[in-house]
Amino acid sequence: MTETIIWTVAVITVLGLVLSLVLYLVAKRFKVEEDPRIDLVEKAMPGANCGGCGFAGCRAFAEAAVKAPNLDNNYCPVGGNDTMSKVAEILGYEVKAKAPEVAVVRCNGSCAARPRINNYDGYASCKVKAALYSGDTGCSYGCLGCGDCVEACQFGAIHMDAETGLPVVDQDKCTACGACAKACPKNIIELRPKGPRGMREFVSCVNKDKGPVAKKACASACIGCGICLRTCTHGAIEFHDNIAYIDVSKCKLCRECEAVCPTGAIHGVNFPKPLDKEAVKERIKLRQQKKEDKKDE
Repeated sequence: MTETIIWTVAVITVLGLVLSLVLYLVAKRFKVEEDPRIDLVEKAMPGANCGGCGFAGCRAFAEAAVKAPNLDNNYCPVGGNDTMSKVAEILGYEVKAKAPEVAVVRCNGSCAARPRINNYDGYASCKVKAALYSGDTGCSYGCLGCGDCVEACQFGAIHMDAETGLPVVDQDKCTACGACAKACPKNIIELRPKGPRGMREFVSCVNKDKGPVAKKACASACIGCGICLRTCTHGAIEFHDNIAYIDVSKCKLCRECEAVCPTGAIHGVNFPKPLDKEAVKERIKLRQQKKEDKKDE
């Protein structure tokens, strides 16, 4: 009995040593050398692992950046231009600075403007709610108000306003990672450039219905009237699916579109002075009068 035990232990020991040697040789044979720059790039990253760059995390971004021939298709929204400059220095690449972005809520349908037509009594999730039906108001495009975007944000940059029932973005905390936009089943959150000194104009509506239907569902909806399009002298207003859209690259922040919008669907943010609609309308009127006078000459 003792001899059997000894032989068993000896065989298992020898077998273990042989297998260990085999594993060692296989590991040496198929060893993949990892570029040391990956660790350096990862250390330069903010470590948020939010996925805003399009990769699973900072490590995955670092691996992709090292393998890429340039950084044109790689950008960390959380770290921004400072982080990308460090990454470019490590990899010996050149990187173009990008305008900082911020999440913008494109729904103007507050509780007052968009009255409820039924009461939802299910699990408090926008994703679940959207899967069940179009929403508890007449607008099937607007915010569902359950706060999936708030839960998705890792930076505490968004909260639900109890009075309006809409999400509010804190631009000082927002890193433009895009997690809130991905979490919204209605696609009402968009990443837009912050603009000079934080000033920007945007259409806060995504309702694709025609004017009368949209207006009936929400008093603050874009009704596709085209007044803003005809007013803008910079070609910054576009129309798609009955909705006005402001092209940031063309907008001169004159606020004329905001002044003439009959429903208040166009929002101006962070301007130093409140909008004097009557003064702006008078300016537009004078400009149009000058055009008419030139035609008559």
